[in-house]
Amino acid sequence: MAKLKLRDLITILNSDVLKSNSCIEMNFCIDNDTKYDDCWLGKMPDKKNIGKELYWYGLVADGSQAYEYNKLEDFLNAKVFNGKSLYDVIEKITWFSLDGSSIEEIFSFI
Repeated sequence: MAKLKLRDLITILNSDVLKSNSCIEMNFCIDNDTKYDDCWLGKMPDKKNIGKELYWYGLVADGSQAYEYNKLEDFLNAKVFNGKSLYDVIEKITWFSLDGSSIEEIFSFI
């Protein structure tokens, strides 16, 4: 069960997806919360605005809680978790994967 500090998450999300023409996808849950037990967040090039980045959440399977943000600070402050932001819940998050690899595996190379 992997935990990340906010600074580590921000470091990951500050990766230049435009330069590398890539995406970041992270799978996680909020501990002891059945609503948020298989969530995703990430960053990708914005296809509608060439040269810009897009931060996103996909929080529930039916797609009803999918959100997009142009700025990292807006993404981090968005109150998308039952009125709480990522800042508010970061310590309750268990991280499963980063770009298809387990968090433990990724951080063993860092």
